[in-house]
Amino acid sequence: MNSPSREQPSNIMSTSSAHMTGRSEARIIGSAIAGISELALFHPVDTVAKRLMSTETQVVVLNSPAQTATNLNNAIFRNAAAEGISSKAMSLFPGIGFGAAYKILQRVYKFGGQPVVLDALTKKYGADFDERFGHKTGRTLLSATSGSLIGIGEVVLLPLDALKVKAQTAPEQLHGRGVVNIFATEGFGLYRGAGLTVMRNAPGSFALFGGNTAAKIFMGVGEDGARATWTQDAIASCVGAIASISVAQPLDVIKTRIQNRPFDSPESGVTIFKRLIQNEGVGGLFKGLTPKLLVVGPKLIFSFTVAQHLIGYFEQVLK
Repeated sequence: MNSPSREQPSNIMSTSSAHMTGRSEARIIGSAIAGISELALFHPVDTVAKRLMSTETQVVVLNSPAQTATNLNNAIFRNAAAEGISSKAMSLFPGIGFGAAYKILQRVYKFGGQPVVLDALTKKYGADFDERFGHKTGRTLLSATSGSLIGIGEVVLLPLDALKVKAQTAPEQLHGRGVVNIFATEGFGLYRGAGLTVMRNAPGSFALFGGNTAAKIFMGVGEDGARATWTQDAIASCVGAIASISVAQPLDVIKTRIQNRPFDSPESGVTIFKRLIQNEGVGGLFKGLTPKLLVVGPKLIFSFTVAQHLIGYFEQVLK
């Protein structure tokens, strides 16, 4: 049983781990290109989701479609709500600088870092997991656990995420302030919501990588040593991403509202949660979930697949 536990991880995970366990340079380059490409295509949708999550009034009015449309227009386009189509489109690209830094670093850290943690856990605990849970379940749990650990560590990037969210939802708070000034003035205040971020990332990343690996095992990926096809990567990415977003959404809503509060008027997650439940009901915890789910399929298919295949390519080039 010990032998498979040393060999199988490179076949099952990556989400085709044969791609993701190569040279560090390949991981960095492939993940960075995936992050840049994803940012260019999906930043506007992310802006829409963030603005809906930070809207504290009721958006959908069941007996008034016209009022619902007006509310959505105001919530999504903010100051450009009364402008033309081109102005509305451009209004969905605030915080692109912070977004670029955050997204690229996040993808390199997450896509490139998770296989490193997975390799370490497999080397140390692979045989134990196989014996206790069985080979397939053991591989899934190791993948999910390594993803969860990586997700927890992602909190170090929180300041860039916080500034991106503020630029998307409350740009007036950043007006006339340089990056150096913001970091010097706010300091650790930029880590506001760190606890909730950890609480969100741990189960979210567990579901992302665990669901991804479970889907690949179900499809038989890696059993004959072959790498996953584009279609298999896409299906596995969708399964993991949908599970991850759904599990993490309530905490993501609260984290977003913590981050878009004025620098000089912070509120705790507990206060925001209580007011949200009182004013918006439980459904408020899932605001923005629909656009996230609508984009999460193509977004994760795109970024995960690009990262995997480019990493595989650069592994060959950089040998």
